[in-house]
Amino acid sequence: MSKYTCFDVTVKDHVAHVVMNRPDEFNTMTRLFWKELPELIKELDKNAEARVILLKGEGKHFNAGMDLANFAPADKGGVKKDPARMRETFYHEVLELQDTFSALEECRMPTIASIQGACVGGGIDMVAACDIRHCSSDAFFKIAEVDIGLAADVGTLQRLPTLMPLGAVRELAYTGRKFLPDEALSLGFMNKVYASKEDLEAGSLALAKDIASKSPLVTRVIKKQINYARDHSVKESLDYHAAWNSSLISGQDMEAAMKAFMEKSQANYDDLEPTHSFWEKDGLLP
Repeated sequence: MSKYTCFDVTVKDHVAHVVMNRPDEFNTMTRLFWKELPELIKELDKNAEARVILLKGEGKHFNAGMDLANFAPADKGGVKKDPARMRETFYHEVLELQDTFSALEECRMPTIASIQGACVGGGIDMVAACDIRHCSSDAFFKIAEVDIGLAADVGTLQRLPTLMPLGAVRELAYTGRKFLPDEALSLGFMNKVYASKEDLEAGSLALAKDIASKSPLVTRVIKKQINYARDHSVKESLDYHAAWNSSLISGQDMEAAMKAFMEKSQANYDDLEPTHSFWEKDGLLP
């Protein structure tokens, strides 16, 4: 799957390694980055070969946010356009950028962000959409948009309040100050902090393999339920979960789990089925 420019993608032992591959530019987010990330996540989700996605950045820094070239003024060609219509177009562009990171949240498999060095600006937006976040002790975080005259608009201000105390989110967003791993851990933003990048890579991979050893159908349901519960009442979430569990409980997976427990062995589970578009089933697409 390494057919992308901004990412290297490999799948091994049911773990998809998605690596941002522009270390000399601190893995900043070019225009092509915003196109490729949702495409590759959706491809992984569709073919169902992976059961966990491990998101990493090559080099010293995980991600330094938006590439500054994206802010270069567009050539308007001397044509004066209606400002209201231009703003309406920009609205759709922002929605498209938001969808890039929402793909991490909406895919069927759990996602783990493995963070070293800088994770600033858009990097915060991105990892906030992941299920689990690990970092090394050299990591640092910054909601940097306020310092360039912007309000973070692709997920930070919407997702962080569900991960961290609201007062902390407000302070960090209003000031744009840098915060470090120990604070990120105490606030609930990080799940675990490792002493070194090597320990981070080993620990994140071990967690990914552990999750990948479980029934992918069950972890898919768990992810769906947790995301739903975050946005709904307890009563609504209980009813929603009852509907999902009653329709997707797998006797085959339960039998495999119980057998493995009794035999003190590792259970073997079938992968999820690849997804197909409605028209693909009828052979309308090659």
